Formats: sequence, C-alpha cells, structure tokens
Amino acid sequence: MVTLLLDSTQLEVVLSVSERALSFRKGNVVIERSTITKVQLTDDAWTWLRGVPSPGTHLRGVIAMGTWRSAGGDDFAVIRRRRPSVVIDLEGHPEFQRIILTTRHGLALVQALRVEVAAEAADVAEIAAETGTIPVVPEKKPRKRKTPAPAPAV
Repeated sequence: MVTLLLDSTQLEVVLSVSERALSFRKGNVVIERSTITKVQLTDDAWTWLRGVPSPGTHLRGVIAMGTWRSAGGDDFAVIRRRRPSVVIDLEGHPEFQRIILTTRHGLALVQALRVEVAAEAADVAEIAAETGTIPVVPEKKPRKRKTPAPAPAV
C-alpha cells in the first residue's frame, strides 16, 4: 500500500519497491498542493481508469499500476482489487491530470488537505489523528446465536 506524506506545499505518494517495479517508475510521485483541484473518495477505483497503461501493469480486476495515457491526459494509478480509493484531480501538474490510489487513508487525506499542516512532511494518517478528524467506527459485537431446540422424540 502506498504511503502518503503531506506538508504545507506538497503531497508525496511514496511507492514501495514492488510498486515502483509494477508501475515502471524510478521515484515517488510528488504533487504540489496548489495543483490539486478536487479529491474524491470512491469504493470502485476501476471506474475511474481511462486510457491504456503505458508504461504500467494491468491485470483486470486485480491490479493496475503505472501511467495511463488517454486523449484526456495522463493519469497515475495504484489500484488493488476492489478496495476503497481516492481520486485526486490535478490542474497544472507537469506529468498527470489525475491520481487514483487504493488506500485506507482516503478520508484522512481529504481531511488533512483542508487543515494547515507543518512545513515538514508527515504521514497523512498521523496528521488526521493529531487533529482528531478521523471518525471512529465502533467495534461490532459478535452476534449471539440461539441454541437450536432439541428435536422432538418420536
């Protein structure tokens, strides 16, 4: 899973070694905050893909990593299965018009982008935790099953 680092001027998508290999990318993706126009949460990132992977890796419904070229512009995607994702629309970025990432910290990213952050880079989940903006989902209690009644004697 990608790591998202955010400071007052930029958002950095830190890729693991395997993510770099599958996306055919040598370094991380750095996005200036001023180029971010919209951030959306989605349950199905696959509907946001447009164009063809060039260069990139694509196994339909399983993994999509790399640059996606289309007539509308280039996108960068790191998508795994059907997990919650975030779609970041950009304007004026030198490489991409859209970033699509599978991450469980999508809500934290949206909230952290609204908050003024320190000049040093910090993990998105830590920023949201410090500001207290991450909603806590209560733990589900296990269901109690009824004991089946014994069968009547015949």
